[in-house]
Amino acid sequence: MTNCKYLDDYIKQVKSGQYRVCKEQIQLVNFIEKVFENEQVYVDSEQVEKYFALQKYFPYELFAWEKFCFILHNCTYSAPGVLRFPDLVCVVGRGAGKNGYLAFEDFSLLTPVNGIRNYDIDICATSEEQASTTFNDIYEILENNSTKMQRHFKWNKTEITNIKTNSTIRYRTSNSKTKDGGRPGKVDFDEKHAYENYKLIDVFTTGLGKKAMPRRTTITTMGDVRDGPLDNELAAGLEVLNGDAPDNGTLYFICRLDNEKEVYEQENWYKANPSLQYFPNLLREIQKEFEDWKRDKVNNSSFMTKRMNIPKGTEMHPVTAWENIKATNRPLPDLEGKTCVFGLDYTKTTDFLGAGLLFMIDNEIVWKPMSWYCSQSADLSRIKFPYDKQPDLQRVDGAEISPQIVAEWLKEQKKHYNIIAGALDNYRYTLLKSPLLECGFECDRKGLNNLKLVRPSDKMLVAPLIASDFANHKIVWGDSALMRWYTNNTSATEDKNGNISYGKIEPKSRKTDGFMAFVAAYTQLDLLRQSQPISTDNFKKFFKAISI
Repeated sequence: MTNCKYLDDYIKQVKSGQYRVCKEQIQLVNFIEKVFENEQVYVDSEQVEKYFALQKYFPYELFAWEKFCFILHNCTYSAPGVLRFPDLVCVVGRGAGKNGYLAFEDFSLLTPVNGIRNYDIDICATSEEQASTTFNDIYEILENNSTKMQRHFKWNKTEITNIKTNSTIRYRTSNSKTKDGGRPGKVDFDEKHAYENYKLIDVFTTGLGKKAMPRRTTITTMGDVRDGPLDNELAAGLEVLNGDAPDNGTLYFICRLDNEKEVYEQENWYKANPSLQYFPNLLREIQKEFEDWKRDKVNNSSFMTKRMNIPKGTEMHPVTAWENIKATNRPLPDLEGKTCVFGLDYTKTTDFLGAGLLFMIDNEIVWKPMSWYCSQSADLSRIKFPYDKQPDLQRVDGAEISPQIVAEWLKEQKKHYNIIAGALDNYRYTLLKSPLLECGFECDRKGLNNLKLVRPSDKMLVAPLIASDFANHKIVWGDSALMRWYTNNTSATEDKNGNISYGKIEPKSRKTDGFMAFVAAYTQLDLLRQSQPISTDNFKKFFKAISI
Protein backbone atom coordinates (compact mmCIF):
# COMPACT_ATOMS: atom_id res chain seq x y z
CA MET A 1 0.00 0.00 0.00
CA THR A 2 1.02 3.65 -0.32
CA ASN A 3 0.81 4.71 3.37
CA CYS A 4 -1.49 7.55 2.29
CA LYS A 5 -4.98 7.07 3.71
CA TYR A 6 -6.81 8.62 0.76
CA LEU A 7 -4.89 6.64 -1.85
CA ASP A 8 -5.24 3.39 0.05
CA ASP A 9 -8.97 3.98 0.56
CA TYR A 10 -9.54 4.15 -3.18
CA ILE A 11 -7.28 1.18 -3.88
CA LYS A 12 -9.27 -0.87 -1.35
CA GLN A 13 -12.53 0.29 -2.92
CA VAL A 14 -11.42 -0.86 -6.37
CA LYS A 15 -10.19 -4.22 -5.11
CA SER A 16 -13.18 -4.88 -2.87
CA GLY A 17 -15.63 -5.29 -5.74
CA GLN A 18 -18.20 -3.15 -3.94
CA TYR A 19 -18.92 -1.54 -7.29
CA ARG A 20 -17.81 -2.87 -10.62
CA VAL A 21 -14.76 -1.25 -12.17
CA CYS A 22 -13.24 -1.58 -15.63
CA LYS A 23 -10.01 -3.46 -16.19
CA GLU A 24 -8.10 -0.18 -16.61
CA GLN A 25 -8.94 0.78 -13.01
CA ILE A 26 -7.64 -2.54 -11.71
CA GLN A 27 -4.49 -2.10 -13.79
CA LEU A 28 -4.11 1.46 -12.50
CA VAL A 29 -4.22 0.64 -8.79
CA ASN A 30 -1.78 -2.23 -9.33
CA PHE A 31 0.49 0.18 -11.22
CA ILE A 32 0.36 2.76 -8.42
CA GLU A 33 1.19 0.15 -5.79
CA LYS A 34 4.23 -0.88 -7.84
CA VAL A 35 5.33 2.75 -8.13
CA PHE A 36 5.25 3.19 -4.35
CA GLU A 37 6.93 -0.17 -3.81
CA ASN A 38 9.76 0.23 -6.31
CA GLU A 39 10.42 3.97 -6.53
CA GLN A 40 11.55 6.65 -4.12
CA VAL A 41 8.26 8.58 -4.11
CA TYR A 42 6.38 10.22 -1.28
CA VAL A 43 3.13 12.08 -0.61
CA ASP A 44 3.35 15.49 1.07
CA SER A 45 0.67 14.75 3.65
CA GLU A 46 0.75 18.24 5.15
CA GLN A 47 0.14 19.77 1.74
CA VAL A 48 -2.71 17.32 1.13
CA GLU A 49 -4.53 18.38 4.28
CA LYS A 50 -4.06 22.08 3.51
CA TYR A 51 -5.50 21.57 0.04
CA PHE A 52 -8.42 19.50 1.29
CA ALA A 53 -9.22 22.15 3.91
CA LEU A 54 -10.19 24.39 0.99
CA GLN A 55 -13.20 22.13 0.36
CA LYS A 56 -15.08 24.21 2.96
CA TYR A 57 -15.60 26.85 0.27
CA PHE A 58 -17.18 24.36 -2.13
CA PRO A 59 -20.73 23.00 -2.03
CA TYR A 60 -19.33 19.48 -2.37
CA GLU A 61 -16.47 17.29 -1.19
CA LEU A 62 -14.25 15.33 -3.51
CA PHE A 63 -15.15 11.69 -4.02
CA ALA A 64 -12.64 8.92 -3.31
CA TRP A 65 -11.59 8.67 -6.96
CA GLU A 66 -11.13 12.45 -7.17
CA LYS A 67 -8.94 12.51 -4.07
CA PHE A 68 -6.94 9.67 -5.54
CA CYS A 69 -6.30 11.63 -8.75
CA PHE A 70 -5.70 14.92 -6.96
CA ILE A 71 -3.06 13.57 -4.59
CA LEU A 72 -1.15 11.64 -7.23
CA HIS A 73 -1.23 14.60 -9.64
CA ASN A 74 -0.51 17.42 -7.18
CA CYS A 75 1.04 16.11 -3.98
CA THR A 76 3.15 13.08 -4.94
CA TYR A 77 6.84 13.73 -5.48
CA SER A 78 9.88 11.80 -6.65
CA ALA A 79 12.11 14.52 -5.13
CA PRO A 80 11.43 17.90 -3.50
CA GLY A 81 9.86 20.12 -6.14
CA VAL A 82 9.63 17.27 -8.68
CA LEU A 83 6.12 15.96 -9.31
CA ARG A 84 5.88 12.23 -9.97
CA PHE A 85 2.75 12.67 -12.11
CA PRO A 86 2.72 16.21 -13.54
CA ASP A 87 0.23 15.13 -16.23
CA LEU A 88 -3.24 13.72 -15.62
CA VAL A 89 -5.49 12.20 -18.28
CA CYS A 90 -8.94 11.60 -16.82
CA VAL A 91 -11.50 9.88 -19.06
CA VAL A 92 -14.84 9.40 -17.28
CA GLY A 93 -18.47 9.15 -18.32
CA ARG A 94 -20.71 12.21 -18.59
CA GLY A 95 -22.10 13.21 -15.20
CA ALA A 96 -19.13 12.03 -13.13
CA GLY A 97 -18.37 15.59 -12.03
CA LYS A 98 -15.14 16.15 -13.92
CA ASN A 99 -15.60 19.93 -14.12
CA GLY A 100 -16.23 20.02 -10.38
CA TYR A 101 -12.97 18.16 -9.87
CA LEU A 102 -11.11 20.54 -12.16
CA ALA A 103 -12.60 23.59 -10.45
CA PHE A 104 -11.29 22.43 -7.08
CA GLU A 105 -7.87 21.54 -8.48
CA ASP A 106 -7.40 24.87 -10.27
CA PHE A 107 -8.71 26.91 -7.34
CA SER A 108 -6.30 25.10 -5.01
CA LEU A 109 -3.27 25.65 -7.23
CA LEU A 110 -3.90 29.41 -7.29
CA THR A 111 -3.46 29.58 -3.52
CA PRO A 112 -0.30 29.88 -1.40
CA VAL A 113 -0.58 26.15 -0.59
CA ASN A 114 0.91 25.53 -4.03
CA GLY A 115 3.90 27.65 -3.02
CA ILE A 116 4.60 29.05 -6.50
CA ARG A 117 4.00 32.69 -7.46
CA ASN A 118 2.58 33.64 -10.86
CA TYR A 119 1.38 30.06 -11.36
CA ASP A 120 -1.08 30.95 -14.12
CA ILE A 121 -3.62 28.40 -15.35
CA ASP A 122 -5.16 28.25 -18.83
CA ILE A 123 -8.34 26.24 -19.37
CA CYS A 124 -8.53 25.25 -23.04
CA ALA A 125 -11.35 23.85 -25.14
CA THR A 126 -12.61 24.06 -28.71
CA SER A 127 -15.62 26.21 -27.73
CA GLU A 128 -15.99 29.14 -25.34
CA GLU A 129 -18.97 27.49 -23.65
CA GLN A 130 -16.89 24.44 -22.73
CA ALA A 131 -13.73 26.36 -21.88
CA SER A 132 -15.63 28.66 -19.50
CA THR A 133 -17.47 25.89 -17.61
CA THR A 134 -14.82 25.25 -14.97
CA PHE A 135 -13.94 28.97 -14.82
CA ASN A 136 -17.57 29.84 -14.10
CA ASP A 137 -17.74 27.18 -11.38
CA ILE A 138 -14.83 28.88 -9.58
CA TYR A 139 -16.37 32.29 -10.24
CA GLU A 140 -19.55 31.17 -8.47
CA ILE A 141 -17.54 29.90 -5.50
CA LEU A 142 -15.97 33.35 -5.15
CA GLU A 143 -19.28 35.14 -5.56
CA ASN A 144 -20.96 32.93 -2.95
CA ASN A 145 -18.17 33.59 -0.46
CA SER A 146 -17.39 37.14 -1.57
CA THR A 147 -16.93 38.65 1.91
CA LYS A 148 -14.11 36.24 2.76
CA MET A 149 -12.76 35.88 -0.75
CA GLN A 150 -12.25 39.59 -1.42
CA ARG A 151 -9.27 39.49 0.95
CA HIS A 152 -7.62 36.76 -1.12
CA PHE A 153 -8.87 37.09 -4.72
CA LYS A 154 -9.83 39.61 -7.32
CA TRP A 155 -12.06 38.45 -10.16
CA ASN A 156 -14.17 39.34 -13.12
CA LYS A 157 -15.87 37.42 -15.94
CA THR A 158 -12.61 36.64 -17.74
CA GLU A 159 -9.86 36.40 -15.10
CA ILE A 160 -9.51 35.22 -11.49
CA THR A 161 -6.35 36.16 -9.61
CA ASN A 162 -5.07 35.21 -6.17
CA ILE A 163 -3.78 38.42 -4.59
CA LYS A 164 -0.97 36.84 -2.57
CA THR A 165 0.44 34.53 -5.29
CA ASN A 166 -0.50 36.72 -8.29
CA SER A 167 -1.59 33.49 -10.01
CA THR A 168 -4.35 33.94 -12.59
CA ILE A 169 -6.79 31.54 -14.20
CA ARG A 170 -8.38 32.25 -17.58
CA TYR A 171 -10.09 30.27 -20.31
CA ARG A 172 -8.94 30.03 -23.91
CA THR A 173 -10.29 28.72 -27.21
CA SER A 174 -9.27 28.64 -30.86
CA ASN A 175 -10.83 32.10 -31.13
CA SER A 176 -8.71 33.60 -28.36
CA LYS A 177 -7.05 36.85 -29.40
CA THR A 178 -3.75 35.71 -27.96
CA LYS A 179 -3.06 32.00 -28.09
CA ASP A 180 0.67 31.95 -27.48
CA GLY A 181 3.42 33.80 -25.70
CA GLY A 182 2.10 33.02 -22.21
CA ARG A 183 3.97 31.40 -19.36
CA PRO A 184 1.37 29.26 -17.60
CA GLY A 185 2.20 26.92 -14.78
CA LYS A 186 -0.66 24.64 -15.79
CA VAL A 187 -2.75 23.96 -18.88
CA ASP A 188 -6.13 22.21 -18.77
CA PHE A 189 -7.83 20.50 -21.70
CA ASP A 190 -11.57 20.19 -21.22
CA GLU A 191 -13.31 17.66 -23.51
CA LYS A 192 -10.20 16.85 -25.54
CA HIS A 193 -12.26 14.45 -27.65
CA ALA A 194 -13.27 17.44 -29.80
CA TYR A 195 -9.71 18.16 -30.97
CA GLU A 196 -9.03 16.85 -34.47
CA ASN A 197 -5.26 17.49 -34.43
CA TYR A 198 -2.43 18.78 -32.27
CA LYS A 199 -2.19 22.28 -33.75
CA LEU A 200 -4.02 24.15 -30.99
CA ILE A 201 -2.76 21.83 -28.27
CA ASP A 202 0.81 22.67 -29.26
CA VAL A 203 -0.01 26.38 -29.22
CA PHE A 204 -1.60 26.22 -25.78
CA THR A 205 1.28 24.26 -24.23
CA THR A 206 4.22 26.09 -25.82
CA GLY A 207 4.79 28.20 -22.70
CA LEU A 208 4.88 25.31 -20.22
CA GLY A 209 8.17 24.70 -18.46
CA LYS A 210 8.93 28.33 -17.72
CA LYS A 211 7.40 27.96 -14.25
CA ALA A 212 8.28 25.41 -11.59
CA MET A 213 6.26 22.18 -11.50
CA PRO A 214 4.41 22.52 -14.83
CA ARG A 215 1.22 20.49 -15.07
CA ARG A 216 -1.24 19.31 -17.71
CA THR A 217 -4.73 18.11 -16.85
CA THR A 218 -7.09 16.50 -19.36
CA ILE A 219 -10.71 15.86 -18.36
CA THR A 220 -12.97 14.40 -20.99
CA THR A 221 -15.50 11.86 -22.10
CA MET A 222 -15.06 10.00 -25.37
CA GLY A 223 -16.30 11.66 -28.56
CA ASP A 224 -16.84 11.19 -32.26
CA VAL A 225 -13.43 12.33 -33.57
CA ARG A 226 -11.32 9.30 -34.45
CA ASP A 227 -7.53 9.05 -34.62
CA GLY A 228 -7.23 12.44 -32.94
CA PRO A 229 -5.19 13.45 -29.87
CA LEU A 230 -7.54 11.75 -27.41
CA ASP A 231 -7.44 8.39 -29.20
CA ASN A 232 -3.64 8.60 -29.27
CA GLU A 233 -3.52 9.50 -25.58
CA LEU A 234 -5.86 6.64 -24.74
CA ALA A 235 -3.71 4.23 -26.75
CA ALA A 236 -0.59 5.42 -24.91
CA GLY A 237 -2.38 4.98 -21.58
CA LEU A 238 -3.35 1.41 -22.35
CA GLU A 239 0.28 0.59 -23.19
CA VAL A 240 1.36 2.02 -19.83
CA LEU A 241 -1.31 0.17 -17.88
CA ASN A 242 -0.48 -3.05 -19.75
CA GLY A 243 3.13 -2.64 -18.65
CA ASP A 244 4.52 -2.23 -22.17
CA ALA A 245 5.58 1.43 -21.99
CA PRO A 246 6.95 3.86 -19.40
CA ASP A 247 4.40 6.34 -18.03
CA ASN A 248 6.65 9.38 -18.64
CA GLY A 249 5.00 11.19 -15.74
CA THR A 250 1.41 10.77 -16.93
CA LEU A 251 -1.34 9.36 -14.73
CA TYR A 252 -4.02 7.64 -16.83
CA PHE A 253 -7.39 7.45 -15.07
CA ILE A 254 -9.67 5.66 -17.54
CA CYS A 255 -13.26 4.61 -16.85
CA ARG A 256 -15.37 2.84 -19.48
CA LEU A 257 -17.21 -0.36 -20.20
CA ASP A 258 -14.91 -3.26 -21.01
CA ASN A 259 -17.07 -3.97 -24.07
CA GLU A 260 -20.33 -2.80 -25.61
CA LYS A 261 -22.34 -5.84 -24.50
CA GLU A 262 -21.86 -4.91 -20.84
CA VAL A 263 -24.29 -2.00 -21.18
CA TYR A 264 -27.27 -4.35 -20.81
CA GLU A 265 -26.36 -5.02 -17.17
CA GLN A 266 -26.90 -1.92 -15.01
CA GLU A 267 -24.22 -2.86 -12.50
CA ASN A 268 -21.64 -2.39 -15.26
CA TRP A 269 -22.50 1.30 -15.68
CA TYR A 270 -20.36 2.06 -12.64
CA LYS A 271 -17.34 1.06 -14.72
CA ALA A 272 -17.76 4.16 -16.88
CA ASN A 273 -18.84 6.53 -14.11
CA PRO A 274 -17.05 6.22 -10.76
CA SER A 275 -19.39 8.83 -9.22
CA LEU A 276 -22.61 7.01 -10.09
CA GLN A 277 -22.83 5.41 -6.66
CA TYR A 278 -23.25 8.89 -5.13
CA PHE A 279 -25.83 10.25 -7.59
CA PRO A 280 -29.19 8.39 -7.49
CA ASN A 281 -30.82 11.08 -9.67
CA LEU A 282 -28.11 10.61 -12.29
CA LEU A 283 -28.70 6.86 -12.22
CA ARG A 284 -32.39 7.40 -12.94
CA GLU A 285 -31.54 9.74 -15.82
CA ILE A 286 -29.15 7.20 -17.32
CA GLN A 287 -31.82 4.53 -16.99
CA LYS A 288 -34.16 6.70 -19.08
CA GLU A 289 -31.47 7.36 -21.68
CA PHE A 290 -30.71 3.65 -21.85
CA GLU A 291 -34.34 2.89 -22.77
CA ASP A 292 -34.22 5.60 -25.45
CA TRP A 293 -30.98 4.14 -26.81
CA LYS A 294 -32.44 0.64 -27.03
CA ARG A 295 -35.38 1.96 -29.07
CA ASP A 296 -33.25 4.07 -31.42
CA LYS A 297 -29.51 3.42 -31.26
CA VAL A 298 -28.68 5.60 -34.26
CA ASN A 299 -30.18 8.85 -33.00
CA ASN A 300 -29.19 8.22 -29.38
CA SER A 301 -25.60 7.15 -30.04
CA SER A 302 -24.28 9.75 -27.57
CA PHE A 303 -25.50 7.48 -24.78
CA MET A 304 -22.79 4.93 -25.52
CA THR A 305 -20.22 7.55 -26.50
CA LYS A 306 -20.66 9.96 -23.59
CA ARG A 307 -22.19 7.90 -20.81
CA MET A 308 -20.32 4.64 -21.33
CA ASN A 309 -17.19 5.89 -23.16
CA ILE A 310 -17.77 3.42 -26.01
CA PRO A 311 -17.99 5.53 -29.20
CA LYS A 312 -20.42 4.35 -31.84
CA GLY A 313 -18.85 2.15 -34.47
CA THR A 314 -15.38 2.38 -32.99
CA GLU A 315 -15.32 -0.39 -30.42
CA MET A 316 -12.19 -2.34 -31.22
CA HIS A 317 -12.42 -5.99 -30.33
CA PRO A 318 -8.93 -7.14 -29.44
CA VAL A 319 -7.38 -10.19 -31.05
CA THR A 320 -7.51 -11.90 -27.69
CA ALA A 321 -7.60 -11.08 -23.98
CA TRP A 322 -4.53 -9.40 -22.53
CA GLU A 323 -4.04 -12.37 -20.20
CA ASN A 324 -3.66 -14.62 -23.25
CA ILE A 325 -1.13 -12.26 -24.80
CA LYS A 326 0.88 -12.28 -21.58
CA ALA A 327 0.79 -16.09 -21.57
CA THR A 328 3.03 -16.09 -24.65
CA ASN A 329 5.87 -15.01 -22.38
CA ARG A 330 7.42 -18.43 -21.88
CA PRO A 331 10.99 -19.44 -22.74
CA LEU A 332 11.57 -20.54 -26.31
CA PRO A 333 12.63 -24.20 -26.62
CA ASP A 334 15.80 -25.23 -28.38
CA LEU A 335 15.06 -24.48 -32.03
CA GLU A 336 18.42 -25.20 -33.63
CA GLY A 337 17.95 -27.32 -36.76
CA LYS A 338 14.16 -27.46 -36.38
CA THR A 339 11.70 -27.12 -39.27
CA CYS A 340 9.87 -23.82 -39.64
CA VAL A 341 8.19 -21.36 -42.00
CA PHE A 342 8.73 -17.62 -42.20
CA GLY A 343 6.24 -14.76 -42.36
CA LEU A 344 6.72 -11.17 -43.54
CA ASP A 345 4.55 -8.06 -43.37
CA TYR A 346 4.91 -4.33 -43.88
CA THR A 347 2.83 -1.40 -45.04
CA LYS A 348 5.70 0.50 -46.58
CA THR A 349 9.48 0.13 -46.39
CA THR A 350 9.79 3.66 -44.97
CA ASP A 351 8.04 2.57 -41.76
CA PHE A 352 8.09 -0.82 -39.98
CA LEU A 353 8.70 -4.30 -41.37
CA GLY A 354 7.77 -7.38 -39.36
CA ALA A 355 9.16 -10.88 -39.81
CA GLY A 356 9.58 -14.12 -37.94
CA LEU A 357 9.92 -17.87 -37.98
CA LEU A 358 7.04 -20.15 -37.00
CA PHE A 359 7.71 -23.59 -35.48
CA MET A 360 5.48 -26.36 -34.16
CA ILE A 361 7.19 -27.95 -31.16
CA ASP A 362 5.41 -30.49 -28.94
CA ASN A 363 2.01 -29.27 -30.16
CA GLU A 364 2.86 -25.66 -29.30
CA ILE A 365 3.14 -22.80 -31.77
CA VAL A 366 6.52 -21.13 -31.34
CA TRP A 367 7.26 -17.78 -32.98
CA LYS A 368 10.75 -16.28 -33.22
CA PRO A 369 10.14 -12.61 -34.12
CA MET A 370 12.26 -10.02 -35.85
CA SER A 371 11.46 -6.47 -37.02
CA TRP A 372 13.07 -3.40 -38.51
CA TYR A 373 12.07 0.26 -38.48
CA CYS A 374 13.15 3.12 -40.70
CA SER A 375 14.74 5.96 -38.75
CA GLN A 376 13.10 8.44 -41.12
CA SER A 377 9.55 7.19 -40.55
CA ALA A 378 7.17 10.12 -40.12
CA ASP A 379 5.21 8.20 -37.47
CA LEU A 380 8.01 7.73 -34.92
CA SER A 381 7.21 10.91 -32.99
CA ARG A 382 3.65 9.66 -32.39
CA ILE A 383 4.69 6.30 -30.94
CA LYS A 384 4.70 6.15 -27.12
CA PHE A 385 5.97 2.57 -26.94
CA PRO A 386 9.77 2.39 -26.34
CA TYR A 387 10.41 0.82 -29.73
CA ASP A 388 14.06 1.85 -29.75
CA LYS A 389 14.83 -0.36 -26.74
CA GLN A 390 13.51 -3.67 -28.07
CA PRO A 391 16.07 -6.44 -28.76
CA ASP A 392 13.99 -7.90 -31.61
CA LEU A 393 13.66 -4.58 -33.45
CA GLN A 394 16.53 -3.08 -35.44
CA ARG A 395 16.93 0.50 -36.58
CA VAL A 396 17.64 1.07 -40.27
CA ASP A 397 19.19 4.41 -41.24
CA GLY A 398 18.44 5.67 -44.69
CA ALA A 399 15.46 6.39 -46.87
CA GLU A 400 13.88 2.93 -46.48
CA ILE A 401 14.26 -0.62 -45.21
CA SER A 402 16.04 -2.24 -48.14
CA PRO A 403 14.61 -5.57 -49.36
CA GLN A 404 18.17 -6.82 -49.23
CA ILE A 405 18.07 -6.59 -45.44
CA VAL A 406 15.28 -9.18 -45.46
CA ALA A 407 17.32 -11.39 -47.78
CA GLU A 408 20.38 -11.22 -45.52
CA TRP A 409 18.24 -12.06 -42.49
CA LEU A 410 16.72 -15.07 -44.23
CA LYS A 411 20.13 -16.33 -45.36
CA GLU A 412 21.37 -16.16 -41.78
CA GLN A 413 18.28 -17.98 -40.45
CA LYS A 414 18.74 -20.78 -43.00
CA LYS A 415 22.12 -21.55 -41.41
CA HIS A 416 20.36 -22.49 -38.16
CA TYR A 417 16.87 -23.70 -39.10
CA ASN A 418 15.19 -25.83 -41.75
CA ILE A 419 12.99 -23.20 -43.41
CA ILE A 420 10.66 -25.09 -45.72
CA ALA A 421 8.33 -22.28 -46.83
CA GLY A 422 7.28 -18.69 -46.31
CA ALA A 423 4.33 -16.34 -46.63
CA LEU A 424 3.69 -12.64 -47.14
CA ASP A 425 0.90 -10.34 -48.21
CA ASN A 426 -0.06 -10.70 -51.85
CA TYR A 427 0.32 -6.94 -52.40
CA ARG A 428 3.89 -6.81 -51.06
CA TYR A 429 5.38 -9.53 -53.24
CA THR A 430 6.61 -7.38 -56.13
CA LEU A 431 9.18 -5.49 -54.05
CA LEU A 432 10.53 -8.59 -52.30
CA LYS A 433 10.32 -11.00 -55.22
CA SER A 434 14.01 -10.82 -56.24
CA PRO A 435 15.56 -11.06 -52.75
CA LEU A 436 13.25 -13.96 -51.84
CA LEU A 437 14.17 -15.82 -55.02
CA GLU A 438 17.80 -15.21 -54.10
CA CYS A 439 17.10 -17.12 -50.89
CA GLY A 440 15.32 -19.96 -52.71
CA PHE A 441 11.69 -18.93 -52.21
CA GLU A 442 9.22 -18.34 -55.02
CA CYS A 443 5.56 -18.98 -55.73
CA ASP A 444 5.28 -19.41 -59.46
CA ARG A 445 8.19 -21.46 -60.82
CA LYS A 446 7.76 -25.08 -61.80
CA GLY A 447 9.22 -27.28 -59.13
CA LEU A 448 9.59 -24.39 -56.70
CA ASN A 449 6.35 -23.42 -55.01
CA ASN A 450 7.38 -22.73 -51.41
CA LEU A 451 6.09 -19.18 -51.01
CA LYS A 452 2.47 -18.34 -50.28
CA LEU A 453 0.98 -14.98 -51.28
CA VAL A 454 -1.52 -14.34 -48.53
CA ARG A 455 -4.93 -12.88 -49.36
CA PRO A 456 -7.57 -11.53 -46.93
CA SER A 457 -9.54 -14.77 -47.26
CA ASP A 458 -6.48 -16.75 -46.09
CA LYS A 459 -6.26 -14.63 -42.95
CA MET A 460 -9.97 -15.16 -42.28
CA LEU A 461 -9.46 -18.92 -42.46
CA VAL A 462 -6.73 -18.97 -39.81
CA ALA A 463 -8.21 -16.29 -37.52
CA PRO A 464 -10.39 -18.78 -35.55
CA LEU A 465 -7.37 -21.09 -35.16
CA ILE A 466 -5.25 -18.23 -33.85
CA ALA A 467 -8.00 -17.22 -31.40
CA SER A 468 -8.26 -20.82 -30.16
CA ASP A 469 -4.50 -21.24 -29.75
CA PHE A 470 -4.28 -17.96 -27.84
CA ALA A 471 -7.14 -18.99 -25.55
CA ASN A 472 -5.51 -22.37 -24.86
CA HIS A 473 -2.09 -20.78 -24.29
CA LYS A 474 -0.48 -22.77 -27.07
CA ILE A 475 1.42 -19.79 -28.52
CA VAL A 476 4.94 -19.02 -27.29
CA TRP A 477 7.22 -16.17 -28.35
CA GLY A 478 9.25 -15.51 -25.21
CA ASP A 479 9.58 -12.20 -23.44
CA SER A 480 8.90 -10.04 -26.49
CA ALA A 481 7.32 -6.74 -25.44
CA LEU A 482 7.38 -5.84 -29.12
CA MET A 483 5.11 -8.76 -30.10
CA ARG A 484 2.80 -8.03 -27.19
CA TRP A 485 2.58 -4.43 -28.42
CA TYR A 486 1.98 -5.46 -32.04
CA THR A 487 -0.77 -7.87 -30.99
CA ASN A 488 -2.49 -5.49 -28.62
CA ASN A 489 -2.56 -2.90 -31.41
CA THR A 490 -4.54 -5.22 -33.69
CA SER A 491 -8.33 -5.33 -33.84
CA ALA A 492 -10.42 -8.35 -34.79
CA THR A 493 -13.73 -7.52 -36.46
CA GLU A 494 -16.43 -10.11 -37.13
CA ASP A 495 -18.80 -9.62 -40.05
CA LYS A 496 -22.42 -10.82 -40.30
CA ASN A 497 -21.23 -14.19 -41.63
CA GLY A 498 -18.91 -14.77 -38.69
CA ASN A 499 -15.71 -14.09 -40.66
CA ILE A 500 -12.94 -12.38 -38.68
CA SER A 501 -10.69 -9.78 -40.26
CA TYR A 502 -7.73 -8.07 -38.65
CA GLY A 503 -7.19 -4.32 -38.65
CA LYS A 504 -5.36 -1.51 -36.89
CA ILE A 505 -6.74 0.07 -33.76
CA GLU A 506 -4.91 3.29 -34.66
CA PRO A 507 -3.23 3.67 -38.06
CA LYS A 508 -0.11 5.67 -37.26
CA SER A 509 1.01 5.37 -33.65
CA ARG A 510 0.19 1.68 -33.06
CA LYS A 511 1.95 -0.67 -35.44
CA THR A 512 0.77 -4.20 -36.24
CA ASP A 513 3.41 -5.43 -38.72
CA GLY A 514 4.89 -8.08 -36.44
CA PHE A 515 1.52 -9.63 -35.64
CA MET A 516 0.49 -9.63 -39.29
CA ALA A 517 3.76 -11.38 -40.17
CA PHE A 518 2.77 -13.98 -37.56
CA VAL A 519 -0.65 -14.34 -39.23
CA ALA A 520 0.98 -14.76 -42.64
CA ALA A 521 3.19 -17.56 -41.33
CA TYR A 522 0.16 -19.16 -39.67
CA THR A 523 -1.38 -19.75 -43.10
CA GLN A 524 1.43 -22.29 -43.63
CA LEU A 525 0.80 -24.15 -40.39
CA ASP A 526 -0.41 -27.28 -42.19
CA LEU A 527 3.06 -27.68 -43.72
CA LEU A 528 4.53 -27.77 -40.23
CA ARG A 529 1.95 -30.31 -39.08
CA GLN A 530 2.83 -32.54 -42.03
CA SER A 531 6.50 -32.31 -41.15
CA GLN A 532 5.97 -33.39 -37.54
CA PRO A 533 7.64 -36.70 -36.66
CA ILE A 534 5.27 -39.57 -35.90
CA SER A 535 5.16 -40.19 -32.16
CA THR A 536 5.89 -43.64 -30.72
CA ASP A 537 2.27 -44.12 -29.67
CA ASN A 538 0.94 -43.13 -33.08
CA PHE A 539 3.50 -45.37 -34.77
CA LYS A 540 2.33 -48.35 -32.70
CA LYS A 541 -1.30 -47.60 -33.59
CA PHE A 542 -0.37 -47.33 -37.26
CA PHE A 543 1.62 -50.59 -37.19
CA LYS A 544 -1.25 -52.38 -35.41
CA ALA A 545 -3.76 -51.09 -37.96
CA ILE A 546 -1.83 -52.32 -40.99
CA SER A 547 -1.24 -55.71 -39.31
CA ILE A 548 -4.94 -56.49 -38.98
